[in-house]
Amino acid sequence: MLVTLIPLFDENLKVSAYSLFTQKHNFFLQPSFLGTGQNDGASRVAGLELMETMGIETLSSADKVFVSIGNISIFSDIAGQCDAPHNRVVLLIDNTIPPIEMYLNRLTELKTQGYRLAIRNLPVTSYESSASILKLMDYILIDSQKVDITKARIYFNKLYPSLKLGASNIQTMEAFEALKADGGCSLFEGSFFRLPIAKGASEVAPLKVNYIELMNLVNTEDFDLTKAADIISRDTALAILLLQMVNKMAFNSEITSIRHAAAMLGQKELRRWINTALVNELCSDKPTEVTRLSLLRAKFAENLAPAFELAGKSSEVFLMGLFSILDIILNKPMEEALQLIRVSREIENALIYRQGPLGEILDFITQYESANWQEVSRQMVLKDISMSTVYDAYANSLRWYRELVSVR
Repeated sequence: MLVTLIPLFDENLKVSAYSLFTQKHNFFLQPSFLGTGQNDGASRVAGLELMETMGIETLSSADKVFVSIGNISIFSDIAGQCDAPHNRVVLLIDNTIPPIEMYLNRLTELKTQGYRLAIRNLPVTSYESSASILKLMDYILIDSQKVDITKARIYFNKLYPSLKLGASNIQTMEAFEALKADGGCSLFEGSFFRLPIAKGASEVAPLKVNYIELMNLVNTEDFDLTKAADIISRDTALAILLLQMVNKMAFNSEITSIRHAAAMLGQKELRRWINTALVNELCSDKPTEVTRLSLLRAKFAENLAPAFELAGKSSEVFLMGLFSILDIILNKPMEEALQLIRVSREIENALIYRQGPLGEILDFITQYESANWQEVSRQMVLKDISMSTVYDAYANSLRWYRELVSVR
């Protein structure tokens, strides 16, 4: 099974929920599932199984998780598949569920159990015929590329005033700002928050410059631990973070100084910690999802390195994933951002041109996080990578991120 989490933002770019997208089979390897076989196991909700296995807190720190259910799985024992709080689970249906009595009764039953309901991809031509279903919904997600959101808002506010609207498939920050200004939407979904910067700011904030200097120091081949420790000592927040992490690793050791803490980590681990911590600090003026995206990409890429025959370059792969949104972090095109941050030519080619072995991993990850399962499956076939390998790599990155956040 493949799984990815796609954020839904509020108007302040704070994550309100995640949509859990899953793919049970690789149709390139198992074409029979494109026919009647696609219903095999359809009585189970893949997203709920995953939530039960990993725990809702590992999957999402947001208040709600949207989980897709089909016209067969809707009749399964949903409560028995996952013990997550019902009010945090939003059951997401699509237009395959018809507005007939047995489905309406089941949806009503699920609402009485405390679940919230949502519908997406409902064609405008089906709005009237789906009135009985819409009355039961808590949310409707509307494709902003196919439907005039302003007209939809007027329509739904008049007929279903308690229904919360979400705009999906938002492709630019300008489109987000326009929808936000128009009002009426409580959720926003799309790639707009992680698009590359085409034209950036002319200056980088002084504090960010200090962090960039520290990054450049530790990313040299044989950097001076003492010099790095002294720079960290000048930033109280970084010093506290370092001591917290080292104290967690060394229960019986008494840390006497920042230099001592740095020495305990050694060059390799200190380099990784500084890069990770500083990305978080550099993102302090960005939506928190930008930080999360950078860190998850780094760990996911590192976990995938053996499958891409790059196990010996796991550190470079991690750094490539970490810096893959450097343009967003620094408000500059990637070419300009990499003039400030020193990286290897291999990482540079991956980040700017998506070339080379590292570029292949980055392309795979960006396809994966958008739930472009057809392209993901194609690349898995070409690289002879199993679904379990990819699933384990992604699940491990989620657990790692959860643990990393809990330390701070």
